[in-house]
Amino acid sequence: MVSKKIPQPEFRIENIVASAALNVELDLYAIAMEVDEVEYEPEQFPGAILKLLNPKSSLLLFKNGKIICTGGKSEKEVAHGIARAIDILDPYVQAPEKTVKTVKKTVKKTVKKKKK
Repeated sequence: MVSKKIPQPEFRIENIVASAALNVELDLYAIAMEVDEVEYEPEQFPGAILKLLNPKSSLLLFKNGKIICTGGKSEKEVAHGIARAIDILDPYVQAPEKTVKTVKKTVKKTVKKKKK
């Protein structure tokens, strides 16, 4: 319902929040020790924070493989951020590699579909 007193404002997308499940266990301690872009203070928060510069986004990483990506301004940027995170996290997963490859393929297919 549109208000009769307030005109429809113009808006722009500033930030998209997306969640994903990598279906792997992440070793957050190892990731934090080895990856410069990761902050992890388990006493303060149970997840690690991965800050990417390109695309500019932050990802919350959880031990169970769930991630939350913030900062993307389009679905394409979110997919690119998640794909970059997967590349960075790949050496630290505690599950069969087949699962990680499946997630990578899914992200790539999603990006390709959105381009069409």
